[in-house]
Amino acid sequence: DNYLNYHKRLIDLVKVGGVIGYDNTLWNGSVVAPPDAPLRKYVRYYRDFVLELNKALAVDPRIEICMLPVGDGITICRRIK
Repeated sequence: DNYLNYHKRLIDLVKVGGVIGYDNTLWNGSVVAPPDAPLRKYVRYYRDFVLELNKALAVDPRIEICMLPVGDGITICRRIK
């Protein structure tokens, strides 16, 4: 639930050309499930945080991203600015 704060801090620490990896960015597939899908309580709770992170990464002009559908999802970010 603290991914966005981590991202803000990491962008300050990682040099241009550096790589950042985020785990669990597909979160049990819940990020593509309909809003009324039956989900476990903890999956539903963290889903909103993961969706918020994914949306923020997608529009962040300082990085290029690639999401890998491995396990619960891994997003690799390369800092470009």
